[in-house]
Amino acid sequence: MSGDLTSYIAARKKELNALILAHYYQLPEIQDCADFVGDSLQLARRAKEAEEEIIVCCGVHFMAESAKILNPDKTVLIPEVKAGCPMADMVTPEKLREKKALYGEPVVVCYVNSSAAVKAESDICCTSSNALEVVRSIPEGRDILFVPDCNLGAFVAQKTGRELILWEGYCPVHHVLTWKEVEEQKKLHPEAEVVVHPECPVEVTEKADAVRSTAGILKYVQESPKKEFIIGTEAGFLYTLHRHCPDKKFYLARPEFTCADMKLITLEKLALALEKLQYEVVVPEDIREKAYQALEKMIAIG
Repeated sequence: MSGDLTSYIAARKKELNALILAHYYQLPEIQDCADFVGDSLQLARRAKEAEEEIIVCCGVHFMAESAKILNPDKTVLIPEVKAGCPMADMVTPEKLREKKALYGEPVVVCYVNSSAAVKAESDICCTSSNALEVVRSIPEGRDILFVPDCNLGAFVAQKTGRELILWEGYCPVHHVLTWKEVEEQKKLHPEAEVVVHPECPVEVTEKADAVRSTAGILKYVQESPKKEFIIGTEAGFLYTLHRHCPDKKFYLARPEFTCADMKLITLEKLALALEKLQYEVVVPEDIREKAYQALEKMIAIG
């Protein structure tokens, strides 16, 4: 049955002149169907460049919103409307405006894992791939409010030496990882390097061998002479790592390292999205224009 769905998706995609984008955390069969697989920064760039009439975003809702913000003339679909991001829900534009007023209008650096409305209240966006460069681009002496991920913010503050006002948000999947769990994996795989995502708590990022975005983790393990790695990020990424580095071994830093929202999109839902052109993502123009400025600054930094 999956073969039939895959064939239908390929044919329908061609018929519609559609582009399928997928995040690294998506199910393997979704990654296989995609025209492009990447992290948030890579997906944003690819969406902005898209010439196809329809962009199908296999990820969570803020990723689809970003595609619409960056390429408003295209129809943007998400195959599962309930695929959200708990971290993104931890900040609202209303609360952000209150915090900005409290601190005298600081520069707001907004992690891309946020709603379009929150991006519209921000000065510049960032991803885990370029957060260090984004913060370094802000003149010394300016107060910086970093939203919504306190763990990524703490990592950036440590690496840049800048004092950041941190929002109390976090990724529920990465936030629960403890160094004790990593140590248990080290006992099982003593030769393995520990490579983690900066959404993990400080106790983990401080002790890991390397801290990278998802795309950065892939690059790191490709270039490393090591053959074994303990990976501190979502389980779906192991499929990408095995595909690109078949001669290396990968172990999750904890047994249950899964984002349920990222697993909501299936082949059946992707096929339905293409068949019925559902679910279209709409961003009000006043919000889109402001959010575009923040995203465009992020992309310009690289």
